[in-house]
Amino acid sequence: MVAVTMRIGTRKSAMAIAQTEDIARRLLLAATDLEVEIVKFETVGDADQTSKLLKHGGKGGAFVAEIRDAVRSGELHAAMHSLKDMPGNEDTPGLVIAATLTRDPPTDALVLRAGVSIKDVKRSHGKGFKIGTNAVRRAAYVRRLFPEIELIHFRGAADTRVRKLDNREMQRLPGGGEVGPADALIMARSGLERVDLANRMAYEFSPFEMLPAAGQGIVAVECAAGDWQTRRYLSLIDDAAARLSCDAEREVLWVLNGHCNSPIAAYSTIDGAQMSLTASVLDEAGGQFIEVSRTGPADRPRELGRAVGLELLDRGAAAIIARTRPEP
Repeated sequence: MVAVTMRIGTRKSAMAIAQTEDIARRLLLAATDLEVEIVKFETVGDADQTSKLLKHGGKGGAFVAEIRDAVRSGELHAAMHSLKDMPGNEDTPGLVIAATLTRDPPTDALVLRAGVSIKDVKRSHGKGFKIGTNAVRRAAYVRRLFPEIELIHFRGAADTRVRKLDNREMQRLPGGGEVGPADALIMARSGLERVDLANRMAYEFSPFEMLPAAGQGIVAVECAAGDWQTRRYLSLIDDAAARLSCDAEREVLWVLNGHCNSPIAAYSTIDGAQMSLTASVLDEAGGQFIEVSRTGPADRPRELGRAVGLELLDRGAAAIIARTRPEP
């Protein structure tokens, strides 16, 4: 039997490599005639860990575009992405999400430096504490939970951010100068688990406290739409429940025409034949907040996502999103 080689592209971060190695393991178990080669990319978002992601076109431009180009050119057969990093408000001509892995826990967590306790943060409503994040969604939610908190711009791979926190390193600002050190970070639980730092979670936010980003916790594998051989292999590792959640949550992003600077959240759960979907839009200050929840047939996820997105628009979400849209 002649083995077929699949080249999968990924970012160089420890978490991205761990996610891609998981894909490779699943593929090798599912297809005995397959060999997998992992190709590592240093994307512009990895190389520049000071600027805000908006400078590079958001997460899509910073972490996705270069690897997608390699798939389109034929250099790669497929690309690994964290689904939450994939733009949901634009077409991707010639490409298709061919597999979504079983969803990891989608929640966010608080990581504290030594000497800081969650009781102190809660008791003071955040006054006197600096929390680092680069996600406008997390910033908006944490301001609702801890109104007195000081939020600081904080970027880097998951393990790098924790190291900077522990070492009390200052963080360079996009326009020059420094800020910090941080007392805590808000990070995805799944990301911490991928890099063996789950023990650093001091507090896990429930989805009711901090609604996850659309697709958070789902690893997606993208390939050329016309590459039927690659699509056939990737279909072997596609998780049906994750696929339904992917379709519902990303439909919300599509309807809202959100962008990388929009605090938009969406999270779905499946119970038998029914799917529940909650989505929200809030300003970065956390003052304005619109949330919609609906339930519908699990086998019609896009319809549910469209209904939730349209209700958010009816309730004024477009105005909030417009205020966060970057100047042309």
